[in-house]
Amino acid sequence: MRRSTAPRALLSASQGLGILTCLLVAACALSGCASRQNTGAVSGQSGGASPRADSLFSQGVKKKLYLHYQRWKYVDYRYGGESRSGVDCSGFIYVTYRKRFGLDIPRTTDLLADFGTSVSRHGLRPGDIVFFRTGFKARHVGIYLDRGRFMHSSKSSGVTISRLSSRYWAKRYVQARRVLSAR
Repeated sequence: MRRSTAPRALLSASQGLGILTCLLVAACALSGCASRQNTGAVSGQSGGASPRADSLFSQGVKKKLYLHYQRWKYVDYRYGGESRSGVDCSGFIYVTYRKRFGLDIPRTTDLLADFGTSVSRHGLRPGDIVFFRTGFKARHVGIYLDRGRFMHSSKSSGVTISRLSSRYWAKRYVQARRVLSAR
C-alpha cells in the first residue's frame, strides 16, 4: 500500500469556515466597547458606524441567531419556560439575548415592549425584536432574522421560523424594538 507524500491539510474546509465565521463574529463584537444606554439599546462604536460596518455587524448577529436557532428548533412551547425542555415566546427572547449576546433584557413581553429603541417595519435588521397582538390583551414576540423572517416560540410549532408577510402575522404585527446597535 502506497502512502501519499502530499502534505495533508491541517483543517477541513468546514473547520476553516467555522473558524473564519467565529473570527468575523469576534471582530464585530470587539470593534467597539459595548455599553447600555438609557434606552436599553446596546451600542458599540461612538460617532456612528459606516454602512459597511453596519452590514458586517448585521451579518455577525444573523450568524449567531441562526446558530442559536439550530440548537433550539422544534423545542416545545411551555408557558413560563426558559429551557430546551420547553420555552415560551418571551423566555426564548430572554435566553437568546443572554446566551448569544451576553445581555440581560426584560423577561416579559410587556416590559420588552418599552425596551430599546423603536424601529420601523421597513428598517428591520437582524436581532430586532418584533411584537404582535394575538388577542385582546395577549402579545407575542420574536426576533427578526432577515428577508422578512423571524424566529419565535409558537404554541402550535414550538421554536420555529415564520414570515412577517404571512396572513396570520402580517395583520397582527404591532411594532419592533432594537436592542443591538452597531453605533
